[in-house]
Amino acid sequence: MQLVVNAVASTVDDDITVADVVHQLAGPDPRGIAVALNGDVIPRTKWDAIRPSDGDHIEVLTAVQGG
Repeated sequence: MQLVVNAVASTVDDDITVADVVHQLAGPDPRGIAVALNGDVIPRTKWDAIRPSDGDHIEVLTAVQGG
C-alpha cells in the first residue's frame, strides 16, 4: 500500500496502523507528537485502532518550544 508520510511517498504493509507509522518515525515513546490523517487530527487514544487506506496522507508533527 502507498502512503504519503510527511510529504514523502512510502510503501507500507496493508495492516499498518497510525501508531506503527508514528513509532517508525519517532521511536517507542513518542512524547509531544501530534498526528493528522488526511488533514484531520487523530487523538493518541485512537492511533492503535486506525488503519490508513492506500493513498492516505499522514503528517507526524513534533511540538517544539521556542521563543
